[in-house]
Amino acid sequence: MLLALVVALGTAGYFVSDGGRPLSLAPVLGSILGTDPISGIASVIDGDTIEIHGQRVRFNGIDAPESAQPCDDAKGFRYQCGATAAAALDKFLAASRPVHCEFVSWDRYGRYVGICARADGTSVESWLVENGYALDWPKYSNGTYADKQALAKAAKRGIWSGSFQVPSDWRAQRRDNGQSTAAPLFALSKSGCTIKGNISAEGERIYHMPGQKFYDVTRISESKGEKWFCSEAEARSAGWRRSKR
Repeated sequence: MLLALVVALGTAGYFVSDGGRPLSLAPVLGSILGTDPISGIASVIDGDTIEIHGQRVRFNGIDAPESAQPCDDAKGFRYQCGATAAAALDKFLAASRPVHCEFVSWDRYGRYVGICARADGTSVESWLVENGYALDWPKYSNGTYADKQALAKAAKRGIWSGSFQVPSDWRAQRRDNGQSTAAPLFALSKSGCTIKGNISAEGERIYHMPGQKFYDVTRISESKGEKWFCSEAEARSAGWRRSKR
């Protein structure tokens, strides 16, 4: 609640310098909210952002595809790589809870920027980059994860298996075109996988990707043989075809 108030005041222009130019909220947030480490069960917001105890935490030094961002896989099939990264992160964090994050800074959106690890000590940022779900962001990492990125690229893991646009470039292009970078509406399955494998009334096995026309209205009944998939490759190998719309 306090964080929301501070951000709202900043948006309304309450924090200004003598010259009328907006001041950064970071010092205000730092003094009010503190810079202590944060630990707890994390909710995944997207591939590089989580929420712990109501506080948004942005992983330092990496950049993952936005939830609405598409990529192409090795065969040229379009898929929601941002949603895939978020689902993979959700599954990864669930395997060893809680998450512990050390403070680095506050960003302009009022998010706590931190370096995070699972309960077993595994670096979240390193894992995301090494598995191709995020990129090293030298502007903020000073190349900390460059070696992990090289491994992912060489092994063609995650987004490196096909083609993609650098997330920061994708966001900039969308903003320039007046388009939203917000995520499509979808809910993670219990397993953290987001692709819906539906069986039609005619018995045809069709999978639906986040953002497709019938995704939100499709309901999965596992008792009827319907399934959640973590990747298009998994769905295709199981005998499902992609929805045409």
